[in-house]
Amino acid sequence: MQEKRIDGLPFMKMHGLGNDFVVVDERQGPSALTEDIVVAIADRHRGIGFDQLAVLQSTNEADVHLVFYNADGSTSGACGNATRCIARHLIDETGKTDLILTTERGTLYARDAGNGLTSVNMGHPQLLWNEVPLASEMDTLSLPIEGAPTATGMGNPHCTFFVDDVDSIDLAAQGALIEHHPLYPERTNVQFAHVIGPDHLRMRVWERGVGVTLASGSSSCATTVAAARRGITGRKVTIELDGGTIQIDWRDDGVWMTGPTAHVADGIWRL
Repeated sequence: MQEKRIDGLPFMKMHGLGNDFVVVDERQGPSALTEDIVVAIADRHRGIGFDQLAVLQSTNEADVHLVFYNADGSTSGACGNATRCIARHLIDETGKTDLILTTERGTLYARDAGNGLTSVNMGHPQLLWNEVPLASEMDTLSLPIEGAPTATGMGNPHCTFFVDDVDSIDLAAQGALIEHHPLYPERTNVQFAHVIGPDHLRMRVWERGVGVTLASGSSSCATTVAAARRGITGRKVTIELDGGTIQIDWRDDGVWMTGPTAHVADGIWRL
C-alpha cells in the first residue's frame, strides 16, 4: 500500500486572555515538529505567531502529557494559560469535567469551572532559592536587585516587582534586562504589579524567550504567591492583565487559576 503523503503539520490556535498558543497534537504519533519549525511558526509576520507552542503527547499516567516551547525555540517547564486552553479542548473533546495532565513541572489537575471557565492547579510554588532556581543561596522574598523583587518557582522561574504604577514602567526595557540577570541561571519571567484594592492587583508580564505578553498564567500564580508572602494581599486574588482578568487561589493543595479560554482556529503549517 502506498504511504500517505504528509505535506503539512496540523495545528490548533488558542489563547487565554490574549496569551496565545499554537498547539500540535502528537497523541497519534510523532509530528514533523523541530526547533527550527517552532521558531518559524512563531514569526508573527512570516509564520503564525504565538507566545508559546504546546505539544500534546500520549501517556499512560494521565489524560495527556504536555511539552511547551517558547517563541525562541527554547523549552519551558510550565505554561498556565496554555494548560487551561488545552484542558478546555479535552473537556469538550471527551465530555470529562476533571482531567489529569503531566508536564515537566509535574502532574497538574484541571476541571470545568462552569460558565465557560476552566481551572488548573499549577501545583505548589517553589520558594527555596535552589528550587526557583537562583544562582546562590538567598532569601527569595526580597532579592538583592534594585526594587527588591520576590523570586518564585512555578515550574519556571519568576521575578516579581511591586511598584506604584505598572503602566509607567518601560516593560520591554526592564523585562529584557531582568530576564538575563545573573541571579537567574535559567533566565526568568518578569512581572510588575501594583495594588488596585483588597486582593486585587494590576500586573504586566515579560516572558523569558518571548517578550511582552498580554497575559501569563504561571506569572499570575507567581505574583499572587509573592503578594501573599509579603502581606500585600491574601491568597485569593483577582489580577487585571493587559489581556483581561484571571482569578488565582493559593490553596493547601496548590495554586489554582481560573479564567476564560478561546479556540480560535485549526490549520495546516506547510512544511
